[in-house]
Amino acid sequence: MNFIVSSGALLKQLNYIGGAIGTSVVLPILEDFLFDIQKGTLTLSATDLETSLSTSMSIESSTDGKVAIPGRMLLDTLKILPDQPITFKIDKKNYTVELTTSNGKYKMNGENGEEFPRIPIAADDNEFVMTAHALTRAVSKTLFALSSDQMRPAMTGMLMQVDANGATFVGTDAHKLVKFVRNDVISKNACSLIIPKKSLSIIKNILSTEGDITLNFDKNNLYIQIPEVRLVCRLIDATYPNFNAVIPTNNLNVLHIHRSDLLNACRRLAIYSNKSSNQVVFKLSGNDLQLNTQDIDFAHEANERMSCDYNGADTEIAFNNKFLIDTLGCIDTENVRIEFSSPNRAILILPQDDEDNEHLTTLVMPIMVNN
Repeated sequence: MNFIVSSGALLKQLNYIGGAIGTSVVLPILEDFLFDIQKGTLTLSATDLETSLSTSMSIESSTDGKVAIPGRMLLDTLKILPDQPITFKIDKKNYTVELTTSNGKYKMNGENGEEFPRIPIAADDNEFVMTAHALTRAVSKTLFALSSDQMRPAMTGMLMQVDANGATFVGTDAHKLVKFVRNDVISKNACSLIIPKKSLSIIKNILSTEGDITLNFDKNNLYIQIPEVRLVCRLIDATYPNFNAVIPTNNLNVLHIHRSDLLNACRRLAIYSNKSSNQVVFKLSGNDLQLNTQDIDFAHEANERMSCDYNGADTEIAFNNKFLIDTLGCIDTENVRIEFSSPNRAILILPQDDEDNEHLTTLVMPIMVNN
């Protein structure tokens, strides 16, 4: 099985799908790219059994066939080669792969492509379309809030609920929560899917913000067709917690403040915070906000005072500063509105104004004030 392809074009396609190759794989063949040639079209695939990526390109070939080629070795070779035609010769008996360029020859041991895991194919029953911009926004808003605790698998993924009225995307680790609603994303078949964190990171890296993308789903998988790439991710089979139950209502204390000023103040105080608790204390009195932090072990401390627009009772409330920084960083508006009912209940951090067709709600749990 022989074929010719541009090294630069091949590298570009492999970079699209390389994120699906795992670092600690259960099968050696999962470290490979699958090369599948059918009628002059080369389909490239990579998978870790949880996330699969495929892409296609036209090549010069008179034969069809499959071979699995070591991913890291091939990528490292192509990255160093100048852009030029490259000839692949595959021995079908032992799957040895020989690359011939204008500079030399390179050999590596491949594997039987028929042994590469089968990548699921979507049916057309549950298909809907959304803009790349909407999905990019949803992923960027929720990804930071996901948990890494494998004991609570539902929280390690993003919940996506879509029906005829719109779409809701949720991420939480029980300390912080993001609820992102898009009114312009609809599906005639309602779904509630939990998408793994790795798949979301890949989507964020390869997705542009222009054009439409097609999504499909079944009981086990989500299928996303991006112009250059087809992504298949195995959904997390778990029950997502009732996120609406933890979003507080009737919050009588309301604070309006400049987002970037507060964010930068929190970042400065983080330098002096205790590295295990990351505690920052807010003291609100009138239109005055005082921020304090300290690390008793090293005798470090810092405080800042800021003007704000506050309507509520004088209050002292503490947060994990890292959670606060992450949450403020996902909001785009110049000012934010912070709402809460008491120092031991969850607080809402809301953008001053939402973009068209979307609504963002973020929540951070306070921590006990350490004196």
